[in-house]
Amino acid sequence: MSENKKSYRIALGTDHAGYNYKEAIKEHLHNLGHETKDFGTFSNESVDYPEFIVPAAEAVSQSLADYAVVLGGSGNGEAMAANKIKGVRCALCWSIETAKLAKEHNNANVIAIGERQISCDMALSIIDTWLNSEFEGGRHSRRIQMLDSL
Repeated sequence: MSENKKSYRIALGTDHAGYNYKEAIKEHLHNLGHETKDFGTFSNESVDYPEFIVPAAEAVSQSLADYAVVLGGSGNGEAMAANKIKGVRCALCWSIETAKLAKEHNNANVIAIGERQISCDMALSIIDTWLNSEFEGGRHSRRIQMLDSL
């Protein structure tokens, strides 16, 4: 299980360009004791990412999952799609620092990762850092409330 000993329900969604990392992430999360809900895609065959990202983000919005990880080639479109869902705060993460700040300052409940941008080991480290970080609250709470009211 993860450092903080919490077990989470984590939704996963990807297009074809993030499929390989999604599979590695799913295995990694299971090994840490987390539950996953895989919204696809289920192969490297070309697909339209909103069809898989939106349901994963909606699972968070509807409290069917605690968090979600969405993937694609760059992660950009996936973050945009996830952020269309009310109550979702999706951060595009490409480093340990961006993952840490996504949770500490932005209380991100979804992160986007680009398989073509970083190594698989980095992706797993990003997820671990994000899950083990805590929202700092304080001045950041006001900003999160502003986002959530949009």
